[in-house]
Parts: sequence; C-alpha cells; structure tokens
Amino acid sequence: MGYLNFDKTVLTNLERSLGKEMIRTNRAGVYNATTLVDCNTRKYHGQLVMPLPELGQDNYVLLSSLDETVIQHGAEFNLGLHKYGPTTYAPNGHKYIREFDCEVISKTTYRVGGVVLTKERMLVSFEPRVLIRYTLVEAHSATTLRFKPFLAFRSVNELTHQNTRANANMDECENGRVNQMYREFPQLFMQFSKSVEYQHDPQWYKGIEYPKEQERGFEFKEDLLVPGYFELPMKKGESVIFAAGITEVKTRTLKATWEKEMTRRIARENMFACLKNSAGQFYKREGDRCYLLSGYPWYHAEARATFFSTPSCTLDIDRPEYWEAIIDQTAVEEIRHFLAGHTGMVKMTGMDDPDALLWAVRAFQKYAHKYTIREAAEKYGDLCADIIAFYRKQNHPRAYLHQNGLLWVDGTQRPATWMSAVENGRPITPRTGYVVEINALWYNALRFTAELLREKGNQEAADLLDFQAEITRGAFVNTFWNGLYLYDYVVDGYQDREVRPNQIWAAGLPYSPLDRKQQKAVVDICTKELLTPRGLRTLSPKSGNFRPEYIGGQLERDRNFHNGPVWPCTIAAYARAYMNLYKRSGLSFMERMLVGYEQEMSELCIGTLNELYDGNPPYKGHGGMSFAPSVAAVISVIDTLKRYEEESEKGGTL
Repeated sequence: MGYLNFDKTVLTNLERSLGKEMIRTNRAGVYNATTLVDCNTRKYHGQLVMPLPELGQDNYVLLSSLDETVIQHGAEFNLGLHKYGPTTYAPNGHKYIREFDCEVISKTTYRVGGVVLTKERMLVSFEPRVLIRYTLVEAHSATTLRFKPFLAFRSVNELTHQNTRANANMDECENGRVNQMYREFPQLFMQFSKSVEYQHDPQWYKGIEYPKEQERGFEFKEDLLVPGYFELPMKKGESVIFAAGITEVKTRTLKATWEKEMTRRIARENMFACLKNSAGQFYKREGDRCYLLSGYPWYHAEARATFFSTPSCTLDIDRPEYWEAIIDQTAVEEIRHFLAGHTGMVKMTGMDDPDALLWAVRAFQKYAHKYTIREAAEKYGDLCADIIAFYRKQNHPRAYLHQNGLLWVDGTQRPATWMSAVENGRPITPRTGYVVEINALWYNALRFTAELLREKGNQEAADLLDFQAEITRGAFVNTFWNGLYLYDYVVDGYQDREVRPNQIWAAGLPYSPLDRKQQKAVVDICTKELLTPRGLRTLSPKSGNFRPEYIGGQLERDRNFHNGPVWPCTIAAYARAYMNLYKRSGLSFMERMLVGYEQEMSELCIGTLNELYDGNPPYKGHGGMSFAPSVAAVISVIDTLKRYEEESEKGGTL
C-alpha cells in the first residue's frame, strides 16, 4: 500500500471521506481540486479552475465536475456524487469505489459487478488543460462509458444559478464538443482520445450544495448546467483520455502528452516527498515572470509569504532554478521598483507591509546559509544595503525608525503585521507601535547586511550598521523584555503582555538581540503555553481572549483567526531557537514534533498542510487547503535538523 492510499472502508464512509481533499496545480495558476470521492464540498472545487486575467483577479471554475456512468446490458451505474440536501447525496457513486491512491497522481479504482475501472487525472504543466485517463481493467461483457460535464463558468467567489444567458450549445471539435457558456468567457474544449458519440440534452442540476461554504456562513447552493453527455464503448484493457481546456488539442497527441507529464511526477513516498511536491505547486509562471502563490485555493502572490516561503520551497528541496525565477528574475526587480517609488510596477501584494522587506533580507540570509556569504554578498549585498537605507532615511511609507533604533508602525487603522484579520475594516488584533517580531527582523537585517558589506570590502559601512544594530539591540531588550518573556508590542507606555508566538522570532533568527538566558526563557514559555503538535498557538490558553477553534461565520472566524488557533508557519523559528539552545540533545524532541505534521499528510488536503489548525485537540485544520508558509516552515524544520546533524559532526554550529 502506498503512502497516500485509502481503501473502501474510508472512501465509502462519507463522514470520513468528504473531509479529505486533494489539489493539484500546473505551475501556471491552474488547479484541480475536489474530495477523494469526487464530491465537491467547496465553491472553490472543480476539475478545471484557472485564472482569467481578462475577467478579474479571481480564479474561475469552468468544468465543475465530470460524472461517469458504466453501462452494461442496458443497466446504468452512475459513479458521480453530489450533495443536494442536509442528508441527500446522489447518485451515490462512492459506493463503487474500492481504492484511492495518490502516490504519483490521483488514481481511483471502481468496481461495478464484474467491471473494474480506474480513473487517473493530472494537469498539463504550464497549460490550462486537465487530463483524465480511464482504463477498463476488467469487464466480462460489452461496456459503455457515459460522461456528463457539469459546467459552472464562474468566479470561485460566486455561485451560479439557472439563467437565460447561459449558452447550452455544444459545437463540434475533434473527438468532442466545445461550449462557451457566456460570451465574456473563453471556450471550453472537451475532447477524447478516441471517437465519441455526443447526445445533446441540456439540463440544469439544481440545488447542489457545498457544505464547507455552509459551515463558513456563505451562500452554499448552486445550479450547474449539463448540456448533454458523451458515450463511447470500451474494451477490457483499453484506456481513453478525456481532455478539457480552453484551446483545441490534436487528440492523437493526448497519449504522448500523458506519458511526458508522467515523467515530471515525483512519487509521494514519505512526508518530505509530499511537502516537496506541495511546494512545487505554489510556483506560478506568468510569461517571463515567476511568482510563489501564498496558497490555494484563494491566495495570490503576496510579498511577506513569498519571502518567508521561497527559500524552503526552492533551495531546501533542491530547486534552485525556481529560486532564480521567483527571486532573482521577479522579486528583486519588484523590490527595486518599490524602493524607487514605482509601486504601480509591483504585482506582489503587501510589498508596503512594514516587515515585507525585512523578510526579503531574511530570505537572502537563507541563501547565504545554503551557499556562501561571498555569493550572497555579490548577488544581494547592494540590495540589502539599499533596503536598510530605505528604512533609515524614513522612506518607508508604513515603518518609521525612531532615535532609539527601533521601528515604529501604526497598526490601528490597517494591519501592520501578519496578524491581519479585520472587522469593519479595522484590525481585530491592532498590534501597533514597537512590534516584537518586526524589530527582531530589523536587528537581524542590520547585522546580516553588515556581514554582506564587510564581505564586499566596505568596512566603514559595515561598522556603521553594526553600531546601529547595537543601539537597536539595547533598545529592544529595554522595551520588550519583562524578565520572563517578551511583550508582544509596546505603544505609548502600554505593554501588551499577551503570550503570543511572535516573540519566538527574536530567539530563532540567526542574529538575536537576546542573550542565551533570555532566549531560553522565550523558548520555555512558548513550549509551556503555546506549543502543540501542529505548531505554536497564536495566543496562550491562559488569556481571557483565547479562542482556539476556527469555526462559525465570517465574523466569528475572523475574531478567532489569530487568538488561539495554531499556525504551522511558526514552527521553523521555534525549531531553530530550540536547537540552538539544546543542540544534539534536542534532536529527538524536534523529530517527534514532526510526527504531528506527518499525520496531516493523510488528513484534510492530503499530501500538504492547511493554513491553520484549532488550538485544542484534535487540532482540526482550516483555512487555505494548501498554504505555502505552512509547507515551507516544516521543510525548514527538516532542513534545520539535517544541517544541525551535519554541522555538529564537523564541530560547528548553525
């Protein structure tokens, strides 16, 4: 049995199987996502979901579902599954599923009497096209397959309903049909690798429900158009490939395309292989640019998440070519535009967040650790110096350097940190003034940039930054250290005493403003009050504001967002801080921490990690199905443990 393999005892139990999702992408923004039993439970699910820049910034669901029916001796066995009411599912095709395997690509095995049918699917790399291959493994008599396409042609943030604008016409194309449901949308070509019969029979399937949207308090019912159905005979041992895309394809090439795409796939044989595959799914090429999406299914390229995640999602998984594409060829240019005031030329959102550029410096620091300080100095030394100067000259629109050496931010009207949930346009967690992780990042950036400049032979500039850093270090300790741990933020004499994970970055960055005793105190309180098998809670359970479960409607979830749930992105800094303190004796503890993440490989969105998890057992996952900072953080932990073992054997340190 493979690493990501599920049998019928799981799959036929809808209470269990509907909670398990899968997502695959084509590294150009197109994705395919649904549950393991092919019952869509989110409005974001679909067989072919893709960006359409001419229509807006959203992704768009073109082909929602493709229902299959096995026909033998006039008897029909429908393999589809949709939710139509509180307890109504139809046509209950899940009862025929015997196995789902996703070690390489997703493969579902159905048994209908003497018929054994497999269904495998993949997306074509960098091309908006989904391929689904059906193989008739066993059949004792003549067998026909019928396919019903459920069309949506809508934004992922909307739902469609029966209307007179929808075009149900299906024009001919090679071995299939093409539909353009609305004039503003592209055409959808639905083709097969062999000749197929088409029967036009337009119908609206009404009241299809998405329980995940219902849980979140959103509209959750929609109507989908089925313009007709395709039929083709199959012989035992025969395979046929269905293709759906916005351009027509030569159907004789589908088999070769399938085989070529299979060579690109990496087996998901263990947790690291799963995370490596997941990391690659965040890549998005746009012409000569490449971005790292923050996650799926609703995220775009965002600066903070890009700089936080890219080192682990490229360098730590031996994909340096994507580091070059995302950072060197795209992000560096956008940083330069931002520093020059050309904000209209910056596509990544959040570049003006107070800490975004500091995370960029941290990313360059990770590059230096992966390669050499000399290479980092040559490539990024000048840019890091310009970033530091940008803050020091008070050019940053949202961060202000005070004479005490600390950065001050205004988070009262607009979120200034990653804890960015809002209510009525105002931050729910209004972290403002001197913010702990922003100033820890600032200190680290000063020290690292001084190191780069010294490597480049600019001793005077390096000494100046070291002098600045020493002022910042003293002010940091005087401002945030309360004798037991670090205040979360300090403003106008108010010292926020809530125990939050943000302080862990002050202990976990390569250049820490804290002494060893203070670092240990921070790690100790985070371990005692915040640590869970999924990472650090966003707030201590001892707080009266502790809301550990990410449940309810939009407002309730937003209020809970950063007030108790666990964010896996915090575990990387924790692991580094812990290992720096306990060295080899800490290896077994951190290795045990990874077990909690391995359990998640077969839960929820299989083979990847969610955005956040409840702060209390059983730590149920929520938010984005697959989230780049979560994946990156756990990859970083694995890399930290590996590097620590190697460095320890050499007698060095990290």
